[in-house]
Amino acid sequence: MTKTKNNITTLDQILDKKYGENGQPKREKWEQEFESFRLGILLEEARTKLGMTQEELALKCGTNKSYISRIENNASDIRLSTLMKIIQQGLGGHLKLTLQI
Repeated sequence: MTKTKNNITTLDQILDKKYGENGQPKREKWEQEFESFRLGILLEEARTKLGMTQEELALKCGTNKSYISRIENNASDIRLSTLMKIIQQGLGGHLKLTLQI
């Protein structure tokens, strides 16, 4: 693992060592799981910023509290249409996606 001139190891260097370089199956799996985790955190932060409970959010977007909880705790895959409904109807926000190749 190469260190920078300040003797600091970057996150990418750590991930390369533990999971392989970008494009390797083990690394891709880690990246996908991290994005799911990050999505759950973003939704939870938005919900709490608005002062809403999981149950209130679920009622606004037509789902149930346990589903919201599973998403926030990275225990459930989420369909894009459901994600959009949670963001738009439940949180009053807009979803912006980016694609990196």
